[in-house]
Amino acid sequence: MRSAGAALADFCCVLLFVAIGRADHHAGGALPGLWDTFWPFAVGAAAGMAVTRFWRRPTALVPTGVGVWLGTVAVGMTLRVLAGQGTALAFILVALAFLGLFQLGWRLVWRRASSSVARSRGRVDFEP
Repeated sequence: MRSAGAALADFCCVLLFVAIGRADHHAGGALPGLWDTFWPFAVGAAAGMAVTRFWRRPTALVPTGVGVWLGTVAVGMTLRVLAGQGTALAFILVALAFLGLFQLGWRLVWRRASSSVARSRGRVDFEP
């Protein structure tokens, strides 16, 4: 998987988190509301990508996946505070759990699928 596809997967995880959270809290899915909640986490994901040099090994669980996940939450929450948005402890824990599950989870699924395809072709050339 190339960097653009991996980045899209990470940003889709963030968008899914935001959409589910807003729906669960009856905040609705209006575009401005989604954007207000999405942008701090998107900036956090981009920061995590930059710090881990994501483009080198975009599907690697460590350090890329962990760095993107923690960057998404840490920078996202910091920006939410600076923007006057809420950051209750429960919200931080839910964000850590959900984004960890999804941003690390898709990488684990990709790794297993890649190794299965490589084994079926008689070679192992996936990115660890």
